[in-house]
Amino acid sequence: MALATKLDGPDLERNESHQYFRNHAVQGFAWRDLTVTVKDRSTKLPRDLIHGITGSVQQGELVALMGPSGCGKTTLLNVLARRAASSGAKATGTCYVDGAEIDNATFGRLSSYVEQEDALIGSLTVRETLKFAADLALPSSVTTTQRKERIETLLRAFGIQNQASSLVGTPIRKGISGGQKRRVSVASQLMTSPKILFLDEPTSGLDSTASYEVISYIKKLAVANNLIVIASIHQPSSLTYQLFDKLLLLSGGKTCYFGPVVDVPAYFKGIGHTLPTNINPAEFILDLVSSDFVGNKQISIEEQVEQIHASWSQSDNGITLSRQVSQLVTVSEKAARQICTEQLGHPGMLSITLSLLYRLFIKSYRDVVAYGIRIVMYLGLAIMMGTVWLRLHTQETYIQPFINAIFFGSAFMSFMAVAYVPAFLEDRATFIRERANGLYGALPFIVSNFIIGLPFLFLISLLFSIISYWLSNFNPTATSFFTWVMWLFLDLVAAESLVVFMTSLFPNFVISLALVAFANGLWMSVGGFLVTPTILNPFWKYVFHYIDYQAYVFQGMMVNEFQDRIYDCSANCTCMYQTDLASECKIRGIGVLHEYGYATGRTGKWVGILIGIIAVYRLFAFLVLVIRKT
Repeated sequence: MALATKLDGPDLERNESHQYFRNHAVQGFAWRDLTVTVKDRSTKLPRDLIHGITGSVQQGELVALMGPSGCGKTTLLNVLARRAASSGAKATGTCYVDGAEIDNATFGRLSSYVEQEDALIGSLTVRETLKFAADLALPSSVTTTQRKERIETLLRAFGIQNQASSLVGTPIRKGISGGQKRRVSVASQLMTSPKILFLDEPTSGLDSTASYEVISYIKKLAVANNLIVIASIHQPSSLTYQLFDKLLLLSGGKTCYFGPVVDVPAYFKGIGHTLPTNINPAEFILDLVSSDFVGNKQISIEEQVEQIHASWSQSDNGITLSRQVSQLVTVSEKAARQICTEQLGHPGMLSITLSLLYRLFIKSYRDVVAYGIRIVMYLGLAIMMGTVWLRLHTQETYIQPFINAIFFGSAFMSFMAVAYVPAFLEDRATFIRERANGLYGALPFIVSNFIIGLPFLFLISLLFSIISYWLSNFNPTATSFFTWVMWLFLDLVAAESLVVFMTSLFPNFVISLALVAFANGLWMSVGGFLVTPTILNPFWKYVFHYIDYQAYVFQGMMVNEFQDRIYDCSANCTCMYQTDLASECKIRGIGVLHEYGYATGRTGKWVGILIGIIAVYRLFAFLVLVIRKT
C-alpha cells in the first residue's frame, strides 16, 4: 500500500507505477524467551541484561518500549532488530515473522532501524536525502518515475514537502528543525516499504510538541500501511503516550507489563498500584519500576519491582501471551519461503558506488568542513611559506634554506590532513547506519571515499604550489614544477589515507586526532631531514623509515630541486659541498643529494612505493570496517 493512500493526496494504489511497492504486509511479529547474557566485569559471573522477554505485535500496531535508564530497552530493541546487543553478549530466544523463523538476510529486507542520533548528511537537502536513500536501497528495476513518485509520497506523508529544498543543516549552516530531522530519518528508512520499523528513542532531544508530532505521523503511517512499529521511548508526555497501542514495560531486564496501553490503569490497579488522576500515566508507572525514585515505604524499591514482575508473570495476560507465542513454533516452513520470495532486491555494486560518489561530491562542495576550510588553511600555509622563504638565491648559503623549505612544505602539508578527521567521522557514521540497514558494505564506501578525494587533493596541491613554489624560487622549469605538484599530491593522498585508516580503527575524534598527529610526528622524525638516512639509527631506519611515505616525498622533492641546479660557493671559493665543479667555485646539486644518500633516476620506483603505501592504508581501513560493526 502506498504511503499516502490514507494520509493525503490521490489514491496512489490505482497508479500502475506503484505496483512495485505493493508487497504483502507482515501480519505479525513475535518473540519468545529472549535473554541476553554478559560477563559481569566485577564478579566475572554471567549477568542477564534482559531475561525471558516474550511478546507479540500485529500489523498496524505501535509498541512502546519503556523503562528506567539501564533497564535493557536498547538491548532488547537491538536483539529484536537482529543487531549486536552488546560487546561480548550472548543472546538466546526465538523471533517469528508471521509464525515463521526466517534468516537474518531476509529479516533485514523486511525491516528498518532508525537510530537515536540522526545520522543525516547536513549538506544535503531533504529531497536529496530521500533520493539517495532510494538510489542506495531500490534495485534498478524500479524506474526513475517510480522513485520520484515514491519520494514525493514520503514528503507528503511526513508533512515535509515545504522543506523539500531546505538543507538538513550543518554546524555552520542552519537547516530544518529537530522534529523535521526525525521525520526525515524515518522517511528515508521507509523508502523500501519495510514491514517492521524499529525506532530507538525517536523523540530524544525534542520538546513535547515536536515529540507528539513525530509519533503522530508514525502512528498514521503504521495504520495506513499495516506497518509494525516498535519504539523505545524514555518518558513521553501523556498525549504522546496515548498514541501507542501497546506498552512493553521493562525494569532490570524483566517484563513488568506487556499489553494494550488502554488496559494499563486497570492492570496496575489490580496489583495494588492505582494510577492517580491528573498525573501522566507514563511518569507514574516509570516511578513504580525505577530505582531512581523512592518506592513504597514498607518495602524497598527492589522488592517492589520484583513484586510487579512476579505479578505479571503470574497474571492471566502474561500466561496467555506466553501460550500464544509458544504455539507459533508449530507453523510450517512454507511461510518462511513465501516471505523470502516476496522481498525486494538490491542495487548493484557499481550503482551503489556511483550514488555514493555523487552524494560525496555534493557534500564536498557544500560542506566547508570537508574541503573548504582545508583549502583556506593550505592557501594560508602557502602564503606563509612563500614569504618566509622568499626569493631564495643560488648561493651556497641558501642551500639549507631550500632543504628546510622542502621539508616544511611536504611535512606540514601532510600534518594538516588531521583537519579531515571530523569530515570522515561524519561519513563513517552514515556508513555504519546504512550498512546496519543492509544497504551496502565497506567496499563501495572505501572506493567512493578514495575517488572523491582525488580531484580536491589535486586542486589543493596545485593551488599551494602555484603560490609557494614560485615565491620561494625553486627550480624554475615547468617539468620541475609539475613534478613538485605530483609529489605534493601523493603526499596528501597518503596523509588522507592514513586519516581514513586511523579514524576507521578508532572512531573517536580526540583519539583519532591524537594518533594521526603522533604518526605524522613519527614520520617527520624518521623521514630523512632531521636525521639523514646515512646516520639514522638502524632500528628506526629499518622498522619505520622505509614505510614512511613522507620519506619518499622528501627525497623525491630533493632530487627534483637539486639534480639539475648549480650553486655558487662563498666569496673565498670555500665550498660547503665538494663536487666536480669545486675548481670553478660552484657546487653541483648532486653533491647535496649524495650527502643525504639520495640517488637520482629512482622517481618511478619511489612513486610506485608511495602508491603501494596508499593502497595498504586503504586496504587496512577496508578490513577494519569489515571487522568492526559499530
